[in-house]
Amino acid sequence: MALVAAISFSALGQAEDVKLTGKPYIDMNYGPYLSASIEVGPGNIAYKGIAIRLDEGPGGVSKGNKFVVFETDTLRMAAAWNGDKFIDWRSIVYDGSHGTHPKLVGERLFTNPVAPGWAKPGTDSFEDPRLRGLDKKPYGPLPRDWGQWQGLGLHKNRVILHYKIAGRHVLESPSYKESDGVGAVIRTMNFEERDEDIMLQVVKGEGQAKVSTHDRISVAKFDSGLAVALSAEAGGAKFVATDDGHLRLAIPSGGLLVLNLAIANGKAEALAKLVGSLGQAENLLETFQQGSGRRWTETIKTKPRRLGKPGAFVTEIITSPDKNPYRSWMRLGGFDFFEGGDRAAVCTWMGDVWIVEGINSDPQEFTWTRIATGMFQPLGLKIVEGKIYVTCRDQITELVDANDDGETDYYKAFNHDAQVTEHFHEFAMDLQTDAYGNFYYTKAARHAKTALVPQHGTLIKVTPDGQSSEIIASGFRAPNGVCVNPDRTFYVSDQEGHWTPKNEINLIEKGKFYGNLMGYHKGLTEADITSPIVWMHNDFDRSPAEQLWVNSDKWGGLGGQLLNLSYGTGYVYVIMEEKVNGRAQGGVVRIPDFDFPTGVMRGRFHPGDGQLYACGLFGWAGNKTRPGGFYRLKHTGKPVHVPVAINALKEGVSLTFPHELDPETAADPESYLVKSWSYKRTRNYGSRDYKADGSHGRDTAEVTGVKISDDKKSVLLQIADMKPIMQMQIEYKIDTADGEYLSHRIQNTIHAIGNNGPFGRE
Repeated sequence: MALVAAISFSALGQAEDVKLTGKPYIDMNYGPYLSASIEVGPGNIAYKGIAIRLDEGPGGVSKGNKFVVFETDTLRMAAAWNGDKFIDWRSIVYDGSHGTHPKLVGERLFTNPVAPGWAKPGTDSFEDPRLRGLDKKPYGPLPRDWGQWQGLGLHKNRVILHYKIAGRHVLESPSYKESDGVGAVIRTMNFEERDEDIMLQVVKGEGQAKVSTHDRISVAKFDSGLAVALSAEAGGAKFVATDDGHLRLAIPSGGLLVLNLAIANGKAEALAKLVGSLGQAENLLETFQQGSGRRWTETIKTKPRRLGKPGAFVTEIITSPDKNPYRSWMRLGGFDFFEGGDRAAVCTWMGDVWIVEGINSDPQEFTWTRIATGMFQPLGLKIVEGKIYVTCRDQITELVDANDDGETDYYKAFNHDAQVTEHFHEFAMDLQTDAYGNFYYTKAARHAKTALVPQHGTLIKVTPDGQSSEIIASGFRAPNGVCVNPDRTFYVSDQEGHWTPKNEINLIEKGKFYGNLMGYHKGLTEADITSPIVWMHNDFDRSPAEQLWVNSDKWGGLGGQLLNLSYGTGYVYVIMEEKVNGRAQGGVVRIPDFDFPTGVMRGRFHPGDGQLYACGLFGWAGNKTRPGGFYRLKHTGKPVHVPVAINALKEGVSLTFPHELDPETAADPESYLVKSWSYKRTRNYGSRDYKADGSHGRDTAEVTGVKISDDKKSVLLQIADMKPIMQMQIEYKIDTADGEYLSHRIQNTIHAIGNNGPFGRE
C-alpha cells in the first residue's frame, strides 16, 4: 500500500526556525496538505489537486522539500517532486494575479498524464470517460461505479487518502523514506475485499520498464533511472509494463490486501532493499480510525470594538485573530452559528475553519480556535444538526471530528460533483439550505472567456445526502451568494462584466437563463434572458453579494424586508420588490450612517439577539481593502428611516416609509431629483449610460408634483410619460415628522407599470 519514489531529495529535516518572506500567502502554515489546481507539467493540471508534504518539519506543507500531488477527480497520483519553493504562488488567492494558477517548482520524480489513475474495473482500459468541456478536455469526477473520492483523513502529520474503486474502499498514505543513499516516495495502500480485478496507473516513463526480482521484491526499472518496487507480500499483484512507457499494477480480486509501492531514482537492488526494510505494509484502517491529536493547540482571545458614531445602527467588530501563531491569513469567506448562538464556525478563503466562542458573553471576549486547514478556497459554510459543511471549489466538505477532541480528523467529500477548471474566476460561493434539507451554492463563470463546463455560471442544488446535484439556473457571470425562498425561488446577484452591463439582483426560477452569453449554453440568445429585478450602477453598488431576509423582530422594524450585502462597498441595502403582472421589479436603498471596513459577502441574523452578523474579505476589486472581518450590525433602538416599498405607477413612482414624513418637505417637488438611463448588453465589459435618444448620459425626469398619503408615510412622485426603464435613480432631501433629516439615493428598475401600493388602483 505504499508507493515509494526515490528522488535526489536532500536530507530530511528542517530547522525549527521558519524563514518568513513577509508575504502572508507564503508564510502561512497550511497544515500537512494544501488543495489547489496545480500544474504539474506542460498541459498537465491536477484540477482538484491535494499537495502533500512528505518530509517532517515546522511550518506546514509549503515549508517542506518533498511533495506529491494527488488529484481527486481522476484518483491519480499526478506528480512527485523535490524543491525548496513548493509552488510558484501564482493565483488570485495567493498573489492576487488574474488568469494564473499555481505550478509546482522543483525537480520532478515523475508525473502521470491526465487520465484515470485506475483502469475501468474488470478491464485494462484507461480511456477517460469523463465529461468533455467545450475545449474537448476532460473535466469532473469519474463515474461513481468506476471510482469515487471519499475524503481525506489525518493522523499526526500523515495524510490518508480515502476513495473507492469499483465500489470498494481504498486507503492510501504517501510518505518518504531514505536508506543507503536512496530516497523514495512510498504509497502505502490498503484494499478492501474485491470481486473484480483492478489496475493502477503507477508512473509514466520513457520506453518500456524492465521487471526483475530481488529477494522476493519485484522492481520495474526504466532506462532513465526511474525505478518502482513492490513489497513482497502483494497478494498476487504484479507489474504490467507497456511499450509506450506506462507502468501499471494489476491487482487481482480477493480479500483484504495491504502493500507498499516505492518510486525512486536509483539502482534496483538498493530500492528493493529499502522496500524490504519496511516490512509488512501498515494497516491504514487502524491508523485512520484513531483520528489525529490536536495540532492547532493555541487559542487566541480578542475583544470587540465599535466603529463610528451610533445612529439607528452601530457597527461592532467580532475581532478576528489577525495575528496568530499559524500566520493564518484571516480573509473570511463564510460563517454560521451553532445551536444557542454563542459559538460560530468561520471559514477563510485560504482554507481554514475557525471556531469563535463568546458571542453572547458578558463582558464580551471572543476565543478563536483553528479546527481545519488545507481546503480549496472556501467561500461558504453551513451548520446542519451540529455538523459543519464548507463550500470549496472542489467539493462540499463535511468536517468530521472522529475522536471528539475539537479538531477535524476527516475531511469528508459530502458532494464531489464540482466541475473544476484552472480558471481563476470560477469561485464556488456561499452555502444555504432549504426546508427540505437541500444545499445550494453558486459557481462563477470564466472571466472574459466562454464557459467550458455546464456548471460555469450556475446555481447548483445538492440533495440532503450529498449523493446528487443539479443545475437550477444558469447564465451568471460572478454570482456571489444565494438566498433561498420558501416558495422554491431564489435571489442571486451578479456583477458587471462581459454580457452583464451592470450589477444586478435576480429573482431565480428553476430552468431559466440570466444573461451571460459567454456561459455554457447552446442556441440561447438575448431573447431567452430573464431580466433582473433591479440593475445597479457601479457608482451605487459595484459588487453586490448575498441577499437575505430580515427574519428578526429586533432589527429596527425591518422584519420581513430583503437585504443586499455588498462585497464592493461594504454597505447593506434594503431591497424593495414589487410584482407587476407576475414579473418582479423594484429598487434598492442603502441603510445610511454606517459602513463596514471590509466588503461583506455572507450574513445571518443571530438566533438570540436578532442582530445582523456579516463577514467578508478583500481578494479582488473592491472599495474596502481590509483583508477580512467579522461584524455585527446592531440596532440601537433609534428609528430606522429608509423606504421599505417602491411602486411604479402610470402617474409616477411611490415610496413608502416606516414612519411619518414631514408634509412640507416631503410634498415639495424640489426635494426630489429623478434621473433615468439604459444600458446595452454586449460582449464588452459593462456598459455606458444611455439616454432615451441613444446618446450617452442620463435623462432628467421632472417631478411635477408630490402627493402624500393620509397616514403621511407614503409619497407619490408625479412624473409625466411613465414607461419601463432599465435604470432610474431617485434622490431626495426631506424630513421626517419627528425632525430627522433624510438624504438618500435609490436605484430602481421598471419593467412594467402597475397599480400596486398606497396610490394604486387595486
